[in-house]
Amino acid sequence: MVGKWQAGNLPAELTSLIGRRAELEQVRQAARRSRLVTLTGVGGVGKSRLALRAAAGLRPQFSGGAWLVQLSPLVDGSLLPHAIAEALRLTDQTTRPMVEVLAEHLYDREILLVLDTCEHLVGACARTVETLLDAVPGLRVLATSRRPLDVPGELVYVVDPLPVPPPGTSAGLGDAVALLAERAAETVPGFDLADQDQDAVIRLCRRLEGIPLAIELAAARLREMPVAQLADRLDDRFATLRDDPAAPAASLTDPAASGDAAASGASGEAGPPWHQALRTAIGWSHELCEPAERLLWARLSVFAGDFDAEAVRRVCADDLLAEADIGQLLDALAEESILTWLPTGAGERYRMLDTLREYGAGWLRGLGEEERFKQRHREHYLSLATKGAAGWLGPGQISWYDRMIGEHDNLRAAMEVALGVKDGLPALELAGTLAFFWYGCGYAKEGRHYLRQALDLDTRPGPALAQALWADGLLAATQGDADGAETRAAECERAAPEGDPYAALCVQALRSSAGVIRGDLVQAMAESEPAYLARWSGEPLTIAGLLALLCRAHAYTVDNRVDDAIAVLEDLRSLCDERGEQLMRSHGDLLRGQAELSGGRLDAAVSYGQAALRTKRRLHDSFGIGMTVDLLALAAGAAGRGLRAARLLGLAQRIWSTHGQAQASVPAWVAARKGCEAQARDLLGDNAYTVAYRTGFDSDIDAGIAYALEPEGEDLPNGNPFS
Repeated sequence: MVGKWQAGNLPAELTSLIGRRAELEQVRQAARRSRLVTLTGVGGVGKSRLALRAAAGLRPQFSGGAWLVQLSPLVDGSLLPHAIAEALRLTDQTTRPMVEVLAEHLYDREILLVLDTCEHLVGACARTVETLLDAVPGLRVLATSRRPLDVPGELVYVVDPLPVPPPGTSAGLGDAVALLAERAAETVPGFDLADQDQDAVIRLCRRLEGIPLAIELAAARLREMPVAQLADRLDDRFATLRDDPAAPAASLTDPAASGDAAASGASGEAGPPWHQALRTAIGWSHELCEPAERLLWARLSVFAGDFDAEAVRRVCADDLLAEADIGQLLDALAEESILTWLPTGAGERYRMLDTLREYGAGWLRGLGEEERFKQRHREHYLSLATKGAAGWLGPGQISWYDRMIGEHDNLRAAMEVALGVKDGLPALELAGTLAFFWYGCGYAKEGRHYLRQALDLDTRPGPALAQALWADGLLAATQGDADGAETRAAECERAAPEGDPYAALCVQALRSSAGVIRGDLVQAMAESEPAYLARWSGEPLTIAGLLALLCRAHAYTVDNRVDDAIAVLEDLRSLCDERGEQLMRSHGDLLRGQAELSGGRLDAAVSYGQAALRTKRRLHDSFGIGMTVDLLALAAGAAGRGLRAARLLGLAQRIWSTHGQAQASVPAWVAARKGCEAQARDLLGDNAYTVAYRTGFDSDIDAGIAYALEPEGEDLPNGNPFS
């Protein structure tokens, strides 16, 4: 995706940060002394909040911005560079290792990366951070983790709990008390610390040892009982644990079971290294939940990142948890601060803090239901992917784009579960069905990462194998990998059921794409012929069929058969418009603009180029945006508008710098851009060209796209620009 380098992506803070003034200054000083600062401490102590506030204060010192990378939903450490690139809005689609792309892309930038929640990926984080710090002089990293990364030069800062009042002092002293008071006021209307039992307030904060998450969980319970009762009940729980460390010994098969023993799991597996006060507070909060709330808390642990109520109904509901009760249970868990409610433009979503998720996961494991609900989660997201694939080439395409982007963390989690199934079919099915997502939403590199693993697990001939091979070949073509596309085409041909027309179309589309990438117009034309002849057959639209038409139009344009190219593109536009499809139509509009430019019709070239750009901007198609801005630069150069051409060339290069392989290395496109650069230099002279180019390159990308979409004015001087 494209975006603003200067702005960064640090989220707005939804609640105030209590205290931590000294710690903030110490972290900022540490970040000035060391290029890697790791904030460590027990779970729930506030490492993430402190890191984000410190990063916000440091951001003005970094011309490239401060960027947050949320690692808690990530399971596969090899995808860490992809997660960093995604946070940076870098959409490289080449075959190069992503860490190399990151190093090259960041080389001349001054940038702060905030890697949040590294403890489950310490090895991958250490390797990636060390590589990037060695390669990027202007990079600094602020990490949060329960344990250090052990990278040379790392400065470890231990985050302590909030200070609590010493015995016999006023409750007005101490940040822990201030946090309790503020969070309680948010929960209980009219709550005033001065009206409370001061001794009970101090006792509660001391018992929770100043751990912010524990205090916030306690504050959420003040709507049900006064502070004194809350402190007494917590004292009783600590006494029970002190006298009997194994208590409470609730039956793990009982949905009403609660407490620390349940969260530890029947297997005796060690839980996360939590501070006893936090663990006790979570277990106590768990005990105060209704039985159905506890069970849902456990089952929600299979989700990654955030999720919506509909997904929860599909994954978590059964005879013990009625589907009709899910909404009420989610609201209750949000009121108790177990879940965070996230209103979005697409509806309500929820998120669970990592520490609470781990507690729920331990309890689910103890119930013996972890694998069952992980598989239900995988099955739900396979169903979602199947529906998305069926609806992608239709009027709901934009909505499906937004929905699938929002579910990216859960799609990754489902893929990891599928890859863990001994029978490789679930992984093949999910990775292959997601072809539309990998291709249409800009995740070619990640898609191939998963597809290769799935294809290593299962090579039994059949529809699932053929679909996965087609998907990997499609992504190879997207990356400009002609050999990869050809190889997958041959494998798909062998794996598909004999006489399968869809598989045959996929094979032909891959071979036609390989021809385009290599500049082999004969192959591109021959392999696209069947799709061209069948375009009005009434069969459902497919990515393969539309891709073949695009390849044919490209071959016609390069061969100077402009009218033939336009005829194919008119047909493609009609096919897409009949069904409300936009992405492939925008590809066609881009090629139509190129064809019109080749025919010397500059007005039409600009019109189709700008139409393509509007759609590609909405779908965050950085490759397509780069191509359309290049096209508009070519049209400006052909019209003798050197200043506009140079500025658009600079903007396009800025966009290509967030993508990787400019023009997908297609010879005709590369040559056309080089010709435009020379033409603009001739029109302006070297100095003026350089100034205009830098203006485009240095501009905010959104502002640059708005400039590219400005009306060119009427009566462009049409004529063949290549004459």
